[in-house]
Amino acid sequence: MDAVTVDTILMHVRESLERNDVPEAIRIIETLLPADQADVFEELEPEHQEILLPQLAVEDAADILEELDEADAANLAARIDEDSLAQIVAEMEPDEAADLLGDLDPILSTATLELLEEADDVRPLLLHQDRTAGGLMTSEYLAFPQAMRVSQVLSAIREWEPRGPETPRIFVVNGGRRLVGQVGLMRLIRAEPAQRLRELMDPDVLRVHTSDDQEAAAHLMSRYDLLVVPVVDDEERLVGVITVDDLVEVLEDEATEDIQRIGGTEPLDRPYLDSSVGAMARKRIWWLLLLFVTGTLTGSVMSLFQEELDRVVALSLFIPLLIGTGGNAGTQTTTTIIRALSVGDISLRDTLRVLWHEFRTALILGALLTVVAYIRAITWVDSPAVALVVSASIFAIVLWANGVGSVLPLLAARFKVDPALVSGPLMSTLVDATGLLIYFSVASLVLGL
Repeated sequence: MDAVTVDTILMHVRESLERNDVPEAIRIIETLLPADQADVFEELEPEHQEILLPQLAVEDAADILEELDEADAANLAARIDEDSLAQIVAEMEPDEAADLLGDLDPILSTATLELLEEADDVRPLLLHQDRTAGGLMTSEYLAFPQAMRVSQVLSAIREWEPRGPETPRIFVVNGGRRLVGQVGLMRLIRAEPAQRLRELMDPDVLRVHTSDDQEAAAHLMSRYDLLVVPVVDDEERLVGVITVDDLVEVLEDEATEDIQRIGGTEPLDRPYLDSSVGAMARKRIWWLLLLFVTGTLTGSVMSLFQEELDRVVALSLFIPLLIGTGGNAGTQTTTTIIRALSVGDISLRDTLRVLWHEFRTALILGALLTVVAYIRAITWVDSPAVALVVSASIFAIVLWANGVGSVLPLLAARFKVDPALVSGPLMSTLVDATGLLIYFSVASLVLGL
């Protein structure tokens, strides 16, 4: 649904609420799909949200809390009574319910759990840290002992009423609930009723452990086109699964964080418009201070070569061009390497290959820019010597920037630091200072300063 349609529906809902026609507002909201319900709901005033949520059909209320931003969902859940909250949480997918309860006040979370009939589906999920496979998994899945016959399994599936996405894989466990295989639903349907699961299952099952980072789990699912991946504990016992809808959320969150870090800011904890001005300033100030301090390196380099600048004033004309080109070349390389690392195209063992690849690329880019720089410089100052300095400096700076842009992300990954932290403004600031050093060194050599 586009923004215009959402705004129109939101206007109708607000008009109904202003007339105290709550049933009409509920009727409008319940005609929408879950994602659109959440879009409309999050724009309503808090007092209207509190009125509407407990009166919506429980399934719709559960969908809305699942679709809302985690912080918004927790704030709303904390404002409704425990009985209503428990009814709504009971309809949520176990992993979504665990995420919500984990964000609530412990007293409210415990009280709500006590009111749930199937609290055992949710409680184990609360034990795992956020951003791990265990924190991402759900307890809604199909798993059967390897000795079960096909007829028994199909009978059990018919009675299953999932609260979340239905998975096309049936997992097979031994007597100790250790994961030993999997079988596709279609193969199960085509099999003879008397066959046992051990005869049908594929024993090679890709899996993740509860303590694995959620990004690693998402990359595994993406690389092998998995709709669902099982999660096991340290003893290889099956404890949950991660479904493809969770994969999309993880990849989106990780991409958002990387983009924000590339821009030189700490990732926001909440959606942009929901983040306070103070929070925005706190996220940005430390990076700005760091970049300000490192930026003074450029001034320090220029002060070292002040005498040379005074003698050949024309050199100062090309400083913005040189540092801009170096920063852009370095940022291009860094961004490319970060993305290749994040999608698994390269790893730390490919460091030498990456450096050789970027060195050859830099040779081509540097050669092309050298010609353009010489032509531009000679038309500005009509001095072949200065033009030679500028073009030679451009070539050296591009080589240097590509080298630094290759090494920094790989070093960051080696020391378990997010590579996105070393890109963007930080890269530009570093290359600016070193680029000037290269420029003035070349000038001193060529012009005999």
